[in-house]
Amino acid sequence: MAGGKRVVSKHLSGKILALVAAFCLVSLNGSTSIAKEKSANNGRFCTLLRTMARVYMAYGDYAKAQPLVEQALTLARTSKASDSELSLCLIDLAYVYDKQASYDEAEKMCELGLKLQEKVYYGEHPYVAYTLRILSSIYQGQGKYQNARVVLDQALAIMLKSHTPDTYVIAPFKVDIADVLVAQGDFQNAENYYQQAVELINTGYGPEHLYTANVLGKVAKLYTLQGRYLEAEDLINSTREIQEKVYGPDHHLLIPTWLTMAAISKANEDYGQAEKLLHKALLAAEKKHGAEHPLAGRILSSLGELYTSTEKYAQAEENCLRAVNVLEGSLGPGNDHTAMALNNLASLYMFQGKYPEAQKLCNRALEILEGCFDKNHPSVVQVLKTMADLYRRAGNPAEVAKLMQHIEEMPNERQIMQAPIVRLVK
Repeated sequence: MAGGKRVVSKHLSGKILALVAAFCLVSLNGSTSIAKEKSANNGRFCTLLRTMARVYMAYGDYAKAQPLVEQALTLARTSKASDSELSLCLIDLAYVYDKQASYDEAEKMCELGLKLQEKVYYGEHPYVAYTLRILSSIYQGQGKYQNARVVLDQALAIMLKSHTPDTYVIAPFKVDIADVLVAQGDFQNAENYYQQAVELINTGYGPEHLYTANVLGKVAKLYTLQGRYLEAEDLINSTREIQEKVYGPDHHLLIPTWLTMAAISKANEDYGQAEKLLHKALLAAEKKHGAEHPLAGRILSSLGELYTSTEKYAQAEENCLRAVNVLEGSLGPGNDHTAMALNNLASLYMFQGKYPEAQKLCNRALEILEGCFDKNHPSVVQVLKTMADLYRRAGNPAEVAKLMQHIEEMPNERQIMQAPIVRLVK
């Protein structure tokens, strides 16, 4: 949408969704048979399938979109469709697989689509830049944050060859870079990129646009990680209000918003509200993506951490163990999210007096994180603090002193800034 236009209401959005779907179905099942349509215009048939899929994708219904895109790809391959159509099928399927956490398949599809796209257009076409954004998202899901940053820098460089730096189409690329920087623990530079993006977004989309709200939700998450809870709360409430106008109050696309709200509630010691929000997020994640999806695993880990904080150890252990199993199964044992779930389980065992078990888990978590990030990453610091607390409880003051000295010598990436840089424009 152009800047200044308001977000379409959820009811109008639903009508548009139904109209587009109806158009596609009529086109597929009208007086002309599907077989005849295939032989007469296979490219158009592929496009219709992808259009139907993209309707579902817009509302986060990736499971419904997947078979449609897979059918489109099969048709494109068997009917010798144009390279342009085949590349679009591959890229759309990569996007769907990414959202379904099928990262290896997503990477394969994306790389094939990217090669064809570069053949159809040229290596520095803006379409290539947008495909690189998808590849970056896949890398992030795999925990390959450095790879993600490399392709995003490449994508941004491509866009700047055909657009000026102050145009709003540049904003999503800066947002993606900021997301990677947050994952890498570089909060200060992430904040700078978010600031640049929000200035462009407010101009290009307007403050009430859904994309504006989604980006402000990301900034709120960053503020929460920095301990800037009042600023985070202001932003996340604005995000929630706009998202609810579009999707309704219980849509699964609000899960990131609920998680940020839960973190703020936990920090404010409103444990009941935090638990309520986490359960709401878990229910939505499991219903939409399944109980073995990594998003469900991350929510379970947060629930386990919350229950440990409130000394509900039986519930904490149940959720922590489930989190580790889900994340190891979906992301593998070497992922940073798996490492943090191990650290949460270690904290629980520490409070239960199971020191040897806690030590083993801390060592595993630290080994994983040191393979993913540099030694000053906030998650590394968090595990070191768990280990220091463990040594303190186990009566090993020498190790405590050594670890605390090491922690104090690290750059403080979580230092709270004196003033917010992202402001709502009304």
